[in-house]
Amino acid sequence: MSEPLVASLTGPDGAPVVALGTSIGTHQGLWDPQADVLGRRFRLLRFEFRGHGPAGAQSPAPPGPYTIAELGTDVLDVLDRYDLDQVAYCGVSLGGMVGMWLGANAPDRITRLGLCCTAAHMPPASMWQERAGTARTAGLAELVGPTTGRWFTPGFVAQHPERVATVAAMFTGTNPEGYAGCAEAIAAMDQREAIAAITAPTLVIAGADDPSTPPWQGAVLARTIPGAALTVVRGAAHLANYENPGPVTAALAAHLAPLLA
Repeated sequence: MSEPLVASLTGPDGAPVVALGTSIGTHQGLWDPQADVLGRRFRLLRFEFRGHGPAGAQSPAPPGPYTIAELGTDVLDVLDRYDLDQVAYCGVSLGGMVGMWLGANAPDRITRLGLCCTAAHMPPASMWQERAGTARTAGLAELVGPTTGRWFTPGFVAQHPERVATVAAMFTGTNPEGYAGCAEAIAAMDQREAIAAITAPTLVIAGADDPSTPPWQGAVLARTIPGAALTVVRGAAHLANYENPGPVTAALAAHLAPLLA
């Protein structure tokens, strides 16, 4: 990509760096529940995927389709921009897919890996291609209702409509071409064999009520990635770090703690 991703690096000087990757259709605000805690002890590298980000701070959206490898290379470019030889990486959904690619293809750059509510393969491809087509022709408003219905449990939607509305605004504010290109990257993705090459210590987190990447998907990742551990978070659907942040923050903080030794 000719233009770089929007990114920032904040936190205590000299602390280990943790990069945070988001789901398709969200921006770095998704990680705010964890950033307050992790940001006290780590430097946080926060970036927006192609076409993602809040108004005024959105990454460029070149014409799609994209690939997971291209999205991963974008992240490596960000590391190079900040002169970062190595980072820990935590990603939700699409962010986790990119994290798997980084762990398998740039193992010397990734110290520890956190994979939240994600999968190495998400068929059928036709579903993602249809979503990409809808985004381009009708806009993301057509997709926001069904999407948030998968991302959160019904109880959370009923009890916290304002928090759901915050994420819905992230979604509808995403560049449609950026969303479509990323959807096409997921459509074409199959990392089921590649992830066996990951060497970074890995924590897999699954939402107990996630219809998109259910716990069995997390179990497959944990079984395939050498030495990986699996944590299942109750009371959470696809965006577990946002819906039930406490257990996710605690699990990630414990997983990253060896970097502080």
